[in-house]
Amino acid sequence: MTDQPPPPGNYPPPPPQGGGYPPPPPPQGGGYPPPAGAPGGPGAALPTEAYTPWVTRVLAFLIDYVPFIIIVGIGWAIQMLTQETDCITQASEYDLGEFCVTQNSALGAAAFWISYAIGLAYIVWNYGYRQGTTGSSIGKSIMKFKVVSEKTWQPIGFGMSIVRQLAHIVDSIICYIGYLFPLWDSKRQTIADKIMTTVCVPL
Repeated sequence: MTDQPPPPGNYPPPPPQGGGYPPPPPPQGGGYPPPAGAPGGPGAALPTEAYTPWVTRVLAFLIDYVPFIIIVGIGWAIQMLTQETDCITQASEYDLGEFCVTQNSALGAAAFWISYAIGLAYIVWNYGYRQGTTGSSIGKSIMKFKVVSEKTWQPIGFGMSIVRQLAHIVDSIICYIGYLFPLWDSKRQTIADKIMTTVCVPL
């Protein structure tokens, strides 16, 4: 008995070579991980030169604090210029003297504390909101680098960016040595960066 061709009809097309099965669903948390060797991918091993140099980070820090210094400096200048001096003359059988005391006026004290509050609000905005959402504070934008998470390679968000700034206290309490870690660390991280698992990379 010879093979007969199948009768004509609407049959589904055969699967393409290689299986033609749909790809598996992405893992929990969304998206497939970046390929090996990519920034943040499995087995990624970036050279030290791929991270932001220490000098660049220092310059960004200085730029970030220029507005704060100017704002608070204005308040301090008003406080100094509005100081009041009170003099008291004391007479005794042995001596006649005048004693003067200089103190801040209410206007000067108010100006200083208001300027300090504005400066603090600027710091929270710059290091919290701006750096947390974009990766770069004003200084970092000017110096062309950003702070990102080692795990996601994305900005770390407002809350964690504030926590990162507070973590710099650890860099300070050991005689500021923590700030010098980027000079010899393979990822140019401060101690705060290691605590928060963040790195600084060029834009």
